[in-house]
Amino acid sequence: MNIIPNISPKLFSFSAVVVGYLLIDDLTANEQNALGNWLMLTAQVLCTNAFYKQVQAERNGNNMNNMNNMSSEQSIKLLKKMVDALNKEIEELKSDIGR
Repeated sequence: MNIIPNISPKLFSFSAVVVGYLLIDDLTANEQNALGNWLMLTAQVLCTNAFYKQVQAERNGNNMNNMNNMSSEQSIKLLKKMVDALNKEIEELKSDIGR
């Protein structure tokens, strides 16, 4: 399946900004929050799956493409970002429960 367009990274990122702004006017604040959380969870699942595939490839000695291999420092940074995102989600859920 090829759903990712073959465009520049900047244009690809900008398209996400455009879609986000287009959705703002049609959704209530609660709907925006729900959709945003769903999209973040979806993104985390994709990142986790892709990263684990890299781990498996590394363990199997399948290091054919250096662009897909991350250094230990990059891996740590990515894991820290994931932990930060999860902590943010947990705090938001706690504040939602407290209301």
